[in-house]
Amino acid sequence: MGRPNWAPDEIDIERPSVARMYDYYLGGSHNFAVDRAAAQAMVAAVPEAPLMAQANRAFLRRAVQFLVDAGVRQFLDIGSGIPTVGNVHEIAQRAAPDARVVYVDVDPVAVAHSREILAGNDGATIVQEDLRHPERIVDHPDVRRLIDFDRPVAVLIVAVLHFVPDDDRPAELLRTLRDALAPDSWLVLSQASADGRGDDERAEAEAVYRRTDNPLWIRSRSELTALFDGFELVEPGVVWVPQWRPESPESAEEAERSAFIGGVGRLGG
Repeated sequence: MGRPNWAPDEIDIERPSVARMYDYYLGGSHNFAVDRAAAQAMVAAVPEAPLMAQANRAFLRRAVQFLVDAGVRQFLDIGSGIPTVGNVHEIAQRAAPDARVVYVDVDPVAVAHSREILAGNDGATIVQEDLRHPERIVDHPDVRRLIDFDRPVAVLIVAVLHFVPDDDRPAELLRTLRDALAPDSWLVLSQASADGRGDDERAEAEAVYRRTDNPLWIRSRSELTALFDGFELVEPGVVWVPQWRPESPESAEEAERSAFIGGVGRLGG
């Protein structure tokens, strides 16, 4: 397999990447044959997979717009993925030019392309780091350069937690992030859920992602709700992502097909 000129030398182009699979679901071009094969296997197991990615992306867009309207001007997007249309900085800075955005991702392709897109944007940057090391994220000099943790920050962890097993103690990871935040900060979470899905479909999806470095760890609505510990959920709470403040009643129809649940919470004083 030839290596495209946009692919950093350190990445393994023969092992599927969840970031590049997600890029494929969204119609992007920064993926390899091995990613497309894994994504197509996922679609064979769960035909709604592209719809799931699109619904989650739409949830991210609505959540960022909600936060901008609420006065938030600082965004920390952890597990931001490969840039595509509707990035956080595009949404936030269009409505509030003074908004500052820091993207965080562990995937070198996502980082390389984010740097390319953000060149010349003094209000946004990307750092290569892992959600499983929240203290390194919070203390990273490039994060500190743009984010003032004495003021409200919106932390976005969207379509990431289903790659964080319970053994990695996601509640503790989120607690570390929460403890760094000022009152009136926000947390946005979404992840895949098996609620309403058959055991066979779940098993097939998990088998596909075992081929990557990030196996699936699917959670229920109550489990995701518990991860908002310390944050007050805004209406409508943790729901199927198309049901979270939809732009029209029609867009929330058959919301469970999205297979993603999500919510937004506010940190009190």
